[in-house]
Amino acid sequence: MRLYSDAQLAEILDKDIFHLIGDTADELQLDCYVVGGYVRDIFLERPSNDIDVVVVGSGIRVADALRRKLGRKAHISVFRNFGTAQVKYRDMEIEFVGARRESYSHDSRKPVVEDGTLEDDQNRRDFTINAMAIQLNRAHFGELVDPFGGIDDLEDGIIRTPLDPDITFSDDPLRMMRCVRFATQLRFFIEDETFDALTRNAHRLEIISGERISDELNKIMLSPQPSRGLVDLQRSGLLGMILPEVAALDIVETRCGRAHKNNFYHTLEVLDNVARQSGNLWLRWAALLHDVGKTRSKRWDQQLGWTFHNHNYLGAKMVPEIFRRLKEPMDSKMKYVQKLVDLHMRPIAIADEEVTDSAVRRLMNDAGDDIDDLMTLCEADITSKNQVRKRQFLDNFRMVREKLADLKERDYKRLLQPVIDGNEIMEMFHLKPCREVGTLKQCLKDAVLDNKVQNEREPLMQLLMQKARQMGLC
Repeated sequence: MRLYSDAQLAEILDKDIFHLIGDTADELQLDCYVVGGYVRDIFLERPSNDIDVVVVGSGIRVADALRRKLGRKAHISVFRNFGTAQVKYRDMEIEFVGARRESYSHDSRKPVVEDGTLEDDQNRRDFTINAMAIQLNRAHFGELVDPFGGIDDLEDGIIRTPLDPDITFSDDPLRMMRCVRFATQLRFFIEDETFDALTRNAHRLEIISGERISDELNKIMLSPQPSRGLVDLQRSGLLGMILPEVAALDIVETRCGRAHKNNFYHTLEVLDNVARQSGNLWLRWAALLHDVGKTRSKRWDQQLGWTFHNHNYLGAKMVPEIFRRLKEPMDSKMKYVQKLVDLHMRPIAIADEEVTDSAVRRLMNDAGDDIDDLMTLCEADITSKNQVRKRQFLDNFRMVREKLADLKERDYKRLLQPVIDGNEIMEMFHLKPCREVGTLKQCLKDAVLDNKVQNEREPLMQLLMQKARQMGLC
């Protein structure tokens, strides 16, 4: 970050739009300030076009007068119930709000709002780094108002609430998710007293909608190192409130001197590995949930030790209920995550043995267009501390990728589907949709995938008739 004097801030804000806002407020004899994230990002040297302006008085009046000055290129949206207005001009979105004080009831995050001073407005802000303001009125243009030491916290890399964190978080529990999100995105640390308040108030998340929680969680997931946020969520107890299935992975059991690994921290390692390779949010979700079935599948076997048989299948069944609870999309995105969770063991099983054409064909057929993402997830899942075994896996994965590339080049996606389909099978044997039709289709598909017959009509018809006779259908 960089430190700026008031004169330097005035120079940074020396843009027509800020002078125009300040002059408009002067004409209406109102004080106005640019606040919040835009001010924070000036010091962090992060460009932003989202501008929040607080007016000591009516923000709507200033917004409306500004829109008239800007002419037809500006568009205004007024939200009178909330006392706010938004002006869109060129590539900027300027949000105007009147300075206010807020009070909350225990069972709602919707405050009772009253007109207030700038000090009242800064008191209600979530964190010190978001509570700074810069005046735009001509007489004091560029002057920084920083009552809570937000500059010091930016310099020290600390997230801290302006007032008592217990009150801040209890009033609006979503601020707890925002606390972790800012710490993750900015690579800051949460101040001890503020973190302790997260733990004490974690249960308050019960009154927050799944959509709001999901929005903050997805921002954490999209950060450069999402594990930072997941660790803070787990340590504070927030993760147990929103993703108990993932929180439950944070355990190590020992029997007869044999312990299994901590699957929570393994999951975070996989998630970070994926994050280094891809910005795809849903691939990152697949990484987060890939081992979520292990708590339900864990068994102790006297000969084998700890086992997690079918954890991929159980995990895939858990994905819809998790997405539904968090109000994540239940469309193709959920099905994509579910498929990758279900298939994530397949490439590892192939790479652990001889990499055969047949196994790769089946994998490609089942993964479809998501085969490359599946391979990215599975390579990220190799976190063994045994470097020799890790290198062996990665070398075999390279062979799998080479075979996949060769299959794609030969257009196996088209050739893998047998030329005789289910409709023709039903017509030939006078069947309606039933288990027998599925058995015959699978017989043909297996033969093509295993390269036992050419995907041509005559050899497939011979195989079909042979199987039908065995089943007593002809």
